Amino acid sequence: MKAPLIAVRELTRTYDLGETQVHALRGVSLEVMSAEFVTLTGPSGSGKSTFMHLLGCLDRPSSGDYLLDGNNVAVMDKRALARVRNTTIGFVFQGFNLLPRTSAVENVELPVMYAGVKNARERRERAAAALTAVGLGGRLGHHPNQLSGGQQQRVAIARALVNNPKLLLADEPTGNLDTQTSIEVMEILRGLNRDQGLTVVLVTHEMDIAQYGSRIVSFRDGRVRTDHAVLERRTA
Repeated sequence: MKAPLIAVRELTRTYDLGETQVHALRGVSLEVMSAEFVTLTGPSGSGKSTFMHLLGCLDRPSSGDYLLDGNNVAVMDKRALARVRNTTIGFVFQGFNLLPRTSAVENVELPVMYAGVKNARERRERAAAALTAVGLGGRLGHHPNQLSGGQQQRVAIARALVNNPKLLLADEPTGNLDTQTSIEVMEILRGLNRDQGLTVVLVTHEMDIAQYGSRIVSFRDGRVRTDHAVLERRTA
């Protein structure tokens, strides 16, 4: 049987706030296979964003194991975690997080530079190809303030894809977008999952967005409440 891309076992995360302890995750266990599209839902404070941060190696669990592509990232040092974040995982956030005084192609080049690619022509070609893949081949030199919200999110997706990650993590990627633009962004993500076999884990509080995935995992009070396949995936 093929090993899962993500395997977490009894994962917990507790934050110490002076005399108070906040139990953000309480023994979460689940697996995500390669090429799955999983959406995480739940109310504010349910643990879904904390779980996403742990999956992205942006935080460490208080206890439990997290295996990513067979490697236990819960015991990695900072340098190893940084390498995983830059080569194995792509990130897409609600706020786009683009550098405002930098062109689209330069924004997308940054992860390639951080990966150690010194050849400027190769960096530019890879960034241009990633932008073309999300429909922005004619906007390479545009700055974020010259792009719509949907176009900015496409730049962010291209930046997440430029190092060919195995896992794409998207945290409320449609939260700042109107309905039609949200549909366009979700169709891009679903196409990447369907056509390229990219594994996608997406956090959302909108159930219509969650229906784009093939599986919905619902969190409440730091635990997985439900985990089920999507029988009728949303269509545009």
